Amino acid sequence: MSELSHNAKKVIEDHLGRYPNKQAVTLPALHVVQEEKGCVSRKAIKEIADILELSPAQINDTLSFYGFFRTEEDPLGKKRVWICRSLPCMLRGGEELLAELCDRWGIQPGQTTSDGEVTLELAECLGACDGAPCMLIDDELSLCVTADDVEKRVRGRV
Repeated sequence: MSELSHNAKKVIEDHLGRYPNKQAVTLPALHVVQEEKGCVSRKAIKEIADILELSPAQINDTLSFYGFFRTEEDPLGKKRVWICRSLPCMLRGGEELLAELCDRWGIQPGQTTSDGEVTLELAECLGACDGAPCMLIDDELSLCVTADDVEKRVRGRV
């Protein structure tokens, strides 16, 4: 049984024509798989390697280099919350925001809540300093957030 869906394989194969060689498709392929599955399993690494005609070790090297990819041992929660840790965000309450979320959820940055709902991450800069403190939930940017705002957007409650 294949780990990658038909759609994931097609998207990866569609990338081949846009890059100078197959190895250059490694990063986009990893993103495709993580977006679909919430992590990149060993079986998915092997399948990506087969598509790109690379060794699984080459795929794993790329996966392990970047901190935003997750393995099957440490999958993402249903929601991924990135808290900006740039100086403007920290000066405008980002540090307190982060501490409050860690306390409420019982986790530290890089961890996922025990119910698998939320993964808390740190972002070096989200490029929205005028709306500090800011965050991303998956791919949605929110400005001037409080812990209650985050809780409401992530879990639908305060």
